[in-house]
Amino acid sequence: MRRKDREMDADFAWQVADKCEYAVLSMVDPEGLPYCIPITIVCDEQTIYIHSARDGFKIDCLRNNPQVCMTCVGDTYRTPDKFTTEFESAVIRGTASEVTDDKEKIHALRILCQRHTPTNMHEFDMAIEKSLFRTAVWKIEVSGITGKRKKYDTQGKEMKFGRTE
Repeated sequence: MRRKDREMDADFAWQVADKCEYAVLSMVDPEGLPYCIPITIVCDEQTIYIHSARDGFKIDCLRNNPQVCMTCVGDTYRTPDKFTTEFESAVIRGTASEVTDDKEKIHALRILCQRHTPTNMHEFDMAIEKSLFRTAVWKIEVSGITGKRKKYDTQGKEMKFGRTE
């Protein structure tokens, strides 16, 4: 990381991953070209789960090369009096693998839905019955995570290297 003064610890990076609305998953396609796609995620300990259709270009990429990199963006704020943006982000590297055990798939889908659609959990069991067979779940075993932040305090001074108000 070039701007070490904006680096945050791993706990901060996990907090960003836990609250991001979506993440961007980067992969290498079967021809060796870069490919990235926005996804919804959920963190469970040091594992990240994603869901998808059982087939498609993303799945082709993951099966061809399971090494991935993901970016999560947390809170942002465009400062009206400066030519900059406050932000917080996490970059995660890891290895993706398809979840084939139904019990683990249902667990992953449950915590994904609890995170992203908590008001609709009364429909969860019916949705699982209807769609589990056609839904893929992948997990990313995290090998590295970094966090970064640019934020100003109430006096307009940038808070460096993990400083909070």
